[in-house]
Amino acid sequence: MEIKKPAVAGSLESSDCQITVEPNPGQGISVHLESDVKAMFGDSILETVHTVLKELSVPEAHVELRDRGALDCVIRARLQCAVCRAAETAYDWTKEDA
Repeated sequence: MEIKKPAVAGSLESSDCQITVEPNPGQGISVHLESDVKAMFGDSILETVHTVLKELSVPEAHVELRDRGALDCVIRARLQCAVCRAAETAYDWTKEDA
């Protein structure tokens, strides 16, 4: 999936996260993480981001993630939404993992 424009999903409320996805031509994947729980869960959050981008076949993107203690399922949903908005496409809800 090609990232065509910047897009945002989520909020900065407690137990949520705000994710911005932007084009990153020729630079692959880059992730900037700000998190209240980065010391404990930072590696897991980054793994989730990379997994979702791989599942959505996103080869190049810059991701800004501001986490306020969101569960993994929330991070996945926010990232899926931001990527689809940035790629100007709808999410395929018929997929088996949806």
